[in-house]
Amino acid sequence: MIIFGAKGFAKEVLEVCLENEDRNNIVFYDDVSTDLPDKLYNEFKIMRTLKEVEEYFKEVDNRFVLGLGGPVLREMAWKKFTSIGGLPSSMISSSSRIGSFGVELGAGVNVMLNSVITNDVRIGKGVLINQISSIGHDVDIEDFVEVCPGVVISGRTKIGEFTFLGSNCTILPNINIGSNVIVGAGSVINRDIPNGCTVVGVPGKIIKTN
Repeated sequence: MIIFGAKGFAKEVLEVCLENEDRNNIVFYDDVSTDLPDKLYNEFKIMRTLKEVEEYFKEVDNRFVLGLGGPVLREMAWKKFTSIGGLPSSMISSSSRIGSFGVELGAGVNVMLNSVITNDVRIGKGVLINQISSIGHDVDIEDFVEVCPGVVISGRTKIGEFTFLGSNCTILPNINIGSNVIVGAGSVINRDIPNGCTVVGVPGKIIKTN
């Protein structure tokens, strides 16, 4: 399996991968950074070119997991690898709790350490649920949303695609948040938010419209 990315968040993804994969089957990909060694932690190979990746997909394993943050960057990585035969894989930490009923997880989802997803939750493709997050019942999260550490999403909430929820923010029940929204860290959202806004504060106030 290839982890797309070899810095920052990719190191956290590695820890979840080690719960599910033989460490000998894990490699990284980074074609941007110039300060990385040939092997991360002197153990895990770092691929540098798409040609290497394409050969790996054909000859070894076509699965990959997203190891970078940012909704737009995650979609770009998704497209780059799927265009050469990659199969997006979800990576869910064994320390997280997933509801038994009505849960739909899209392809390429990351659910990191100690998160909780209750029942009747739909999560789209490429979504990142970061560590110690909580998602209540009847929540709908669209594609490529990033949920930062410590976020609380209350029941019957909808989050539009490419939205970014900053660390420790709280979304109260029955709220609709549009697409391409940025919610600042620690904010409390108590009303619907339209597409393309930046929201901060307690309660959340729109400070910018894209």
